[in-house]
Amino acid sequence: RLFVTDDTAPNAFATGRDPQHAVVCATSGLLAKLDRTELEGVVAHELSHIQNYDTRLMSVVAVLVGMIALLGDWFLRGASFSGRGRRSKDDNLGGALFAMGLLLIIFSPLIAQLIQLAISRRQEFLADAAAVKLTRFPEGLARALAKISADPEPLEAANKATAHLYIANPLKNRHDQIGWFASLFNTHPPISQRIAALKAMS
Repeated sequence: RLFVTDDTAPNAFATGRDPQHAVVCATSGLLAKLDRTELEGVVAHELSHIQNYDTRLMSVVAVLVGMIALLGDWFLRGASFSGRGRRSKDDNLGGALFAMGLLLIIFSPLIAQLIQLAISRRQEFLADAAAVKLTRFPEGLARALAKISADPEPLEAANKATAHLYIANPLKNRHDQIGWFASLFNTHPPISQRIAALKAMS
C-alpha cells in the first residue's frame, strides 16, 4: 500500500512487520519535486526495505540489546549473592561481577544505540543496491538522494525516534560535514557515500 502525507519536504519511508502488512509513505513534497525515474528509485528503495524484513531485523536487534542490559543486571545480582557467602575468594568474585554488571548497565544503552545505528546504516546501502536491481537505473536513485538532501525544508513530523525509517535523514543535520566520531551516531550513511556507491553500479 502507498500513502501520501501532506508535507512539502521531500522524503519517504516504509514500515510494517512483513510484506503483507507493510506500507510505503511518501510526502507530497517528494511527489512534487522529483521526476518519474527519481520517484521509481525512491519507491524501489523502500520496497527493498520491506522485502529485506528490515523492520523485523531492527526489532530483533532491540531484543538483543535488552539481553545485554539483563546480563548486566544478572552480574549485579551475582555479586550481591556471592557477597553473602564466604570471604576471600568470594569477595573477589563478587567484586568482579559487580564491576562487570555496573559497566554493562552504564554502557549498554550507548553500545545498543551504536549497534542499532550501524545496522541501520548498513541496511540503507543494501536497500540502495536492491533498488538498483529493481529499476536497473542507479542514476535515478542517486539524483533523488541528491535532491532530498539538498532540499532546505525540514520534515515537520521528523524526530529522533523515527529518523531511521526515512530514505534520507529528515533532521537535516548536514551529517556529511561533522566528522568521523559524530557519524557514529547518524541513522544514515553520508549521502555522498551512497551516491558514490550508486554511481559505481552504473
